[in-house]
Amino acid sequence: MLSVKHPSIFLILAAFFLSACSTNKYAATEKIYKQKAKDFSKVISSTPPQGQLYDSVEATNQAWVGSVNFGIRKPNFVVIHHTAQDSLAQTIKTFHSTRAATSAHYVISRDGKVVHMVNDYLRANHAGVSKWGKDTDLNSSSIGIELDNNGLTDSWPDAQINSLIKLLATLKKTYGIPTANFIGHADIAPGRKNDPKNFPWKKLADKGFGFWYDDILKNPPTDFDTEKALKYIGYNTANLPAAIEAFKIHFIQSDISKTLTPVDILVLYNVYTKY
Repeated sequence: MLSVKHPSIFLILAAFFLSACSTNKYAATEKIYKQKAKDFSKVISSTPPQGQLYDSVEATNQAWVGSVNFGIRKPNFVVIHHTAQDSLAQTIKTFHSTRAATSAHYVISRDGKVVHMVNDYLRANHAGVSKWGKDTDLNSSSIGIELDNNGLTDSWPDAQINSLIKLLATLKKTYGIPTANFIGHADIAPGRKNDPKNFPWKKLADKGFGFWYDDILKNPPTDFDTEKALKYIGYNTANLPAAIEAFKIHFIQSDISKTLTPVDILVLYNVYTKY
């Protein structure tokens, strides 16, 4: 038993345990995050905004008069990915690599742990070259969620999906994200990305995150145009076979060929009517 005659020993032990509890192996990267956020705040608060003059030649014919009515970025989409890596730790390491230059707002591990990596109001680098409807910059308009899955397995653990659903509920309520705007990486990047594969989209749709087709499918009209339907939903049909493949990755899954079967057309028509 330690004697009370040596209180310094207790102080040393207390300091040790406090230090151990407060150790953060990501402290260095979080410092960089804070510095970048600080730099952005300087850009935003600069008056007049630097480099935003509409006519550099006639600079004297311009003025800055700040308005009181403005806000910050409001995300309107959620894009779901799989990490194509082998662990949560590996993905976090990748998102700390300036060479990789990729990130997401959230990463969810297979055991359901949710790691928030980029403030929702900031632009993360998760969508790349992509398009959905007329939106050609999904990085600027969406929240990216990466799910720990190497892309080689069909397994989506309940703990992971349950955490995802809770997170989606919060995001939908907070930002008023429309039901139709919960989509996958493959949806916005046909032919370039195929994730998430074999994903339980129906389970998400049942909770109000995205659409799914009905159990009973009606025949489309004889003049039903499948390409226009895909485009209306949001798919980039510049490469039609790739758009068909992306649609089937999301809604068919058992067959992701680049042609539409009669059953696929029934599904497409049913989904199209929901938009």
